Amino acid sequence: MAAKNLPPAFNATSQDIEMLLSAQCHIGSKNLQVHMEPYLWKTRPDGINVLHIGKTWEKIVLAARILVTIDNPADIAVISARPYGQRAVLKFAAHTGASAIAGRFTPGNFTNYITRSFKEPRIIVVTDPRTDAQAIKEASYVNIPVIALCDTDSPTEFVDVAIPTNNKGRHAIGLIWWMLAREVLRLRGTLASREAEWDIMTDLYFYRDPEAEENKDSAGEDEAKAPGVDEVGAGAVEGGFNAEWEVSGAGAGAFAAASGTAGNAATSTWDAEGADWAAAEAPAQTGNQGWSEQTGAPAAPEASW
Repeated sequence: MAAKNLPPAFNATSQDIEMLLSAQCHIGSKNLQVHMEPYLWKTRPDGINVLHIGKTWEKIVLAARILVTIDNPADIAVISARPYGQRAVLKFAAHTGASAIAGRFTPGNFTNYITRSFKEPRIIVVTDPRTDAQAIKEASYVNIPVIALCDTDSPTEFVDVAIPTNNKGRHAIGLIWWMLAREVLRLRGTLASREAEWDIMTDLYFYRDPEAEENKDSAGEDEAKAPGVDEVGAGAVEGGFNAEWEVSGAGAGAFAAASGTAGNAATSTWDAEGADWAAAEAPAQTGNQGWSEQTGAPAAPEASW
């Protein structure tokens, strides 16, 4: 699947093609936008549109060659409102020197200079044209070129360079951003040659669920706290740890004797004290009984109403 329009030095290696296929960058959606038809390879019997991997690689190299022409890397704005691309744009910005906007795009970032986060980039790269529509609209107001990762159903209005790929999968988004950053560094000369491998792993650009990571860490701590068979011994595991609660030997006899003596003493003391209390106490009189015994108690007044 080598690109025909590229010099041999820019052709993708077999490893790059395998990575694109394994990350499912070629799997589109069932809907097809009219401007994405040139990037379509075929439609599967189940209705899923499949993108052309060779054209995806061509657009990655084209986008990298465009980004390299920007003298100041900070004038490149990489944007992702979707969670799957936020980690990728932050890593891309860290490795290439671009400005990252991860999360919600504040309206007026490109048009309202009073906004605290006002920016004047020379070019922007967005993860999803539908989710990042506000950024693309404002870029069109101030004549900023737009590079976008476009799926088969993505709107391409005001998009200058569309990289056809699956922008709904976490692995596909991370891999495209990783390849784009690698090509930019290759063209800048940061990497020694195109044959040299980049020491940055692809996993750094993939989205990770924070809740899953916390659950994994908590599960690891619980496993670390629980004693293993080596610590307690095989006999304790087979016996069910019943020996911990049994008292045997001389200690058991001493405990039984002490408990029996204490029980007898406590019983006799209670009986004696109970007898004294029963003899000393007299029946208590209530207020009602005292009223009934009085002969000259006044009668209750009749109700006047």
